[in-house]
Amino acid sequence: MSGRRYEVRLSGSGGQGIIMAAILLAEGAAVYGGKQVAQTQSYGPEARGGASKAEVVISNEPIDYPKALVPDLLLAMNQASCDLYSKDIKREGIIIIDSTNVGQPPPGRTIAIPFTGIARREIGKEFAANMVALGAVSCLCPEVTEGAVEAALMARVPPGTRTLNLKAFKTGVKEARKIDTAKLRHRYHGEEAEV
Repeated sequence: MSGRRYEVRLSGSGGQGIIMAAILLAEGAAVYGGKQVAQTQSYGPEARGGASKAEVVISNEPIDYPKALVPDLLLAMNQASCDLYSKDIKREGIIIIDSTNVGQPPPGRTIAIPFTGIARREIGKEFAANMVALGAVSCLCPEVTEGAVEAALMARVPPGTRTLNLKAFKTGVKEARKIDTAKLRHRYHGEEAEV
């Protein structure tokens, strides 16, 4: 897929660790995956309790515009970000929601995983939800490998938090592997295909 531009938007509220997750995804793709990457984030009054975003654009060729225009993959960690950003997604794109915090997902093209609930229950720390989500995103994003993102995580997080963050990340990967993405893709592309 030479030159293909793949756009990821991670969204949630301030304090959910969205920007850190985006940085790790970007570093995984660029430093450990050899891709061209642009990473941006939005700051502002919407960050507290509303919707904030961080974006990662991945390509095999130089990137001419660093922001996501029509995302291929959206992660929504709260209802406000889901409502605001889900309408921008590509027709064949994937929306991944934290079903702990998103009670009204958009119809039809959504993967629901309770990231915050999983972090609370399995990791013992609700703030690790962003790493659970990052694990799922790295598994479901075709332009990066789980190993590359894991390497970025291990290189960046403080030594004292590596075990917790790695456990959260691997838990997210495990949850995402339960998703039948072949059926998901078939459903989207099948709308236009002859059966």
